[in-house]
Formats: sequence, C-alpha cells, structure tokens
Amino acid sequence: MKDRGKKQRDVVSWSGFFWCTLIVVFSCVLFTGFTFSTFHLLFGEKYQPVLVFRWQAPSRESISGEAPVTPSISIRETVLLPDQALLFLNYPPSTRIFTKEDLDCVYFSANSSLKQEPLYVDGDDRDSQIVRCPLHPRGFTVSLALKSDGKNITAGPTHSWDSLVYEAMIDRDNTTIVFVKGLNLRAEKISNSSKFECVYGWDFTRPRYLLRTNVVSIAQEIVRCKTPLSVLSSPRRMIGNNSVKVSIRVKGRGIFHSIARAGLRSVRPDPPVRKEFEMCVCTMLRNQARFLKEWVMYHAAIGVQRWFIYDNNSDDNIDEVLEWLSNANYNITMHIWPWIKTQEAGFAHCALRARDFCEWVGFIDVDEFLYLPSTLGLHDVLQNQSRYGYVGEMRTSCYSFGPSGLTRVPPQGVTVGYTCRVGVVERHKSIVRPEALNSTLINVVHHFHLRHGFEYVNVDKGVLIINHYKYQVWEVFKEKFYRRVATYVADWQNDQNAGSKDRAPGLGTKAVEPQDWSTRFCEVYDTGLRDEVLRIFAKPEYQILPWQEEHEEHEQHLRTRTKGKHKGFFYDYVR
Repeated sequence: MKDRGKKQRDVVSWSGFFWCTLIVVFSCVLFTGFTFSTFHLLFGEKYQPVLVFRWQAPSRESISGEAPVTPSISIRETVLLPDQALLFLNYPPSTRIFTKEDLDCVYFSANSSLKQEPLYVDGDDRDSQIVRCPLHPRGFTVSLALKSDGKNITAGPTHSWDSLVYEAMIDRDNTTIVFVKGLNLRAEKISNSSKFECVYGWDFTRPRYLLRTNVVSIAQEIVRCKTPLSVLSSPRRMIGNNSVKVSIRVKGRGIFHSIARAGLRSVRPDPPVRKEFEMCVCTMLRNQARFLKEWVMYHAAIGVQRWFIYDNNSDDNIDEVLEWLSNANYNITMHIWPWIKTQEAGFAHCALRARDFCEWVGFIDVDEFLYLPSTLGLHDVLQNQSRYGYVGEMRTSCYSFGPSGLTRVPPQGVTVGYTCRVGVVERHKSIVRPEALNSTLINVVHHFHLRHGFEYVNVDKGVLIINHYKYQVWEVFKEKFYRRVATYVADWQNDQNAGSKDRAPGLGTKAVEPQDWSTRFCEVYDTGLRDEVLRIFAKPEYQILPWQEEHEEHEQHLRTRTKGKHKGFFYDYVR
C-alpha cells in the first residue's frame, strides 16, 4: 500500500513536470520567433545592435485624455534660400488644394508681424506643393495664413539651404540616390565613402529611431546608399508626407538636416528591352516661358519625342505654356526643381527618370537648338551611332550667336532673328545613352562619366551642330547675371573665374549694357537654321510662325471664317 502511494505520487509529479516544461518551451519559441521576426523585418539580413536596438515611428497619437486634433493643412518644412523661402505644405486627404490667391506669406518678430503676397505656388499635388515667399526681414520668421479667415497655418522646422539633403529616389538596383547640398566635394572626383553613412528615419534628433546603412558611392552632390530592407518591403513607409526620410551622416561631425523622402520606387525595376522613345531632351530653366514654344516645336519637327523640363523657380506663368503644348500633343513632363545651383544634380536626376523610356537623351538649354546642316536627319545620326555598341555619348560642338544688330526681342523667334555668330566653336553639349552612365552619375558642363566599356564620340559639325543663342538682345541677356544654374560655375556678380568661357568677354560683374552690345559677337553670318525653320514652318500666304502670338490670332480668324472645316491643321505641318 505504501509502494502504491509512492508510485502514484511519482506519476503526479511527472505529469506536472511535463506540462510545465511544455509551457516554458512554447513561451520561449514564441518569444524567440517574435524577436527574430522583428529584428529581421527592421534590419534585413544585417542587424547591428550597437547602432540601433529598435526602429519604430515615434508615436503620433494624442496624449491620453486630450481630444483628438482635427486634421488641417500645415507647413511640413521650410527651406531658406538666399533670395526666397520655400514652404512645403502638408494636406490632409479631405482638404482642397490651395492656390496663390488663397494664401498670404506672414512674417513674425517678437513685437510685430507683416504680410506679403507669395511669389509663386508650385504644383497642385497634395504631397509636393511648394509656396515660395519673399525672403523674410532679419529678425522675422516666415509662415502662411489663409486669406479667407486670416488663420495662421501651423509651421514645421526651418532648414538652411547651405547644408541640406534635399532630394532622394530609389534606383532599379534598390539603392537610394541621395542629393545633398553642403558636402563641398571636388568636381568630377569620387570621394571616400567610408567617411559617411546613410541614415533613415522620421526624426534625426532621436537616434533611437534611426536605421544606418553603408554609402555605396559618393561624388559631387550625389550619394548612393544601401536601402534597408524594411524600407523597401513596407510601402506604407514610402507614401506621402509621413514617409521615411533619408539623410547623410559625416562621421565625427553629425547628420545633415533633411527634407528628402525616399518615396515609392521612381524607376522601373526591370528595364524594357526596347525603349519607347528614340530621342528625348532634358533641360533646366528659369523664366523661359516665352521661348519654350519655339524650342519644343522646332525640336519636335526634327525628331525629338519627349521633353523633361526641370523648372528652377520660374514666376512667368510657365504652367500656361506647358498646358498649351500638352494640349497640342507634345509629350512634356515638368518636374519642380527649386534647388539653386544644382544643375549637375538635376541632370543626374533627369537621366535616371528618362532611362527607362529613352534610348538617347540630349542635355541642352532652351536657348540651344540642334541643327543638322547635311541631308541626314536626327534619326539617321542616332542610328549611325547606335550601330556601335560601345558609344555611350555623342558630344556636339556649339556655335555662339550674338545680338545680330537687334535691340529688341525678334518677334519670329531666336532661330529666325539671330543670324550672326562668333567664328569658332565653343564648348560642347552631349546626347547620352542613359544606360551607359557611370553609377556615380558624375556630370559637369553637360557631359557625363560613362560605365566601363563605353566611350564618347565627337560628332562632326557638318553633321550635327548646336546653335547656341547665348548673346541675345540685352533685355534677355542681362537675366544671366541673376544666377548661374551650374554648381561649379561662379555667378557673374562674383569676381571668381573672371576669364571663364561661361562669361561674356569684357562685361565684368555688373549688368550694365555696353553701347555697342547689339553689334558684338558678330564674325560670321549664318542663316542655315533660319532658312530651315522658315522652310518647315512658314506658310506661303503669311510669314507668321506657329509660336508667335499673331499666329494664334490668325488661326482663330481662319477657323471662324471656315466654320471649323480645317480644324486641326494648325499642328499638321509641325509633326
């Protein structure tokens, strides 16, 4: 009986031990699985606990007991440029998009406030709209107010343009391309990537919530970063104004301020076998709206199929001209690019956007026109070079034209009005294969560094030349003194690089018109492109060209007189 009782106690003890062990093991499995999954989600294959132990968005919930705040428009961030302030708006889903007429720029100091009209409002997208305000007086801070009720809009942090991560995009290899102002790196040189690292998060003042990755390459203002898998695998972290930011940390110095959000993948992950367009053009401009129709319509006539236009703080109603061209079936994409003296970065950004659509991309300005003096067309020139698989860039020489005796803007456009130029070629511009570009995206003065195995060729000026209407009438030319767009080119108000070919010889640093300006830069009379333009576009019955305002009035008169019988003929002859 004693043995039986002992045996029963043994059985009861073993059963308890079994269930206790099972619960402990199950709990450990759950905890381990949860921990590993969390770490794997957040850090991918490489987890570095010394850098960060957990990555989560800082809580945005209201404090317990407080009433939830009704969503309203706010200023996400402000960037102070030397001549104006950029205010980035944050819209809730239900709010209508505001226009310039809805807003006032408001300036506050300790004792007073004042209001001014915005310079311009760029964009009509709730995730990327920018209000440009005049630079605020010393001692004031800038914000916005609604004209309808005078209510001030809540402002976010303010950043200086001197040191800022300003744009980012994810490339097809899943790296993040980051654009940075203030690195002060040498032109056309690859820098030591080990001195930098990439950081991702919402608030760079709180290291606990940051992810850090290696820099793949760094040159000029462009950094290529390894993107965390958690960013790539979580689309909700890449959408809208609450998406994850990316910045650059200089080891031993700190993290750059940033407004750059990696965003959704900006390019196709798998490149198409055949590109949609053989020839595209990319340009960066400011206040060139009155010249844009002629530039687009002429290049469409010779074979350009798509345009990427980077607007650099225009305030001349360029939107209206682009809408007109779009309605006329020209394939134009405008990208708001408010960043001053960043032409090289902008062209790199454009090359990545154009790469999946365009076999060749020309990087030229709005006062530059491709001219084919021979019987070959643009398609023939491109096909001839495409036969050689190693050709990644065609470098084309430029002829610089002067005012040609004019004192006013020529009404028929620059190609017809300016017919006298300097005798020798100056510089070159490039038509590139985006697929051939070096991964660093280094480019200076309109030419790029190419990948190993690709070379550039110089195109014979008897086959293709660029007419650069550089020295136009003073009314137009003096705008060049405002600011040069290239990063490594000094503004003309400065004495730096006074002998550069970028400058007009003998002008110095002041925008003062010389008495003989209209007759300068006239060594060779060259009417080749003028004659070609008149042949393509001018009608026998009248010499008004399609980009002239008088042309639209004339066409309206014809449509009214014929009651619509010739509808659409306006565009037939420019295709």
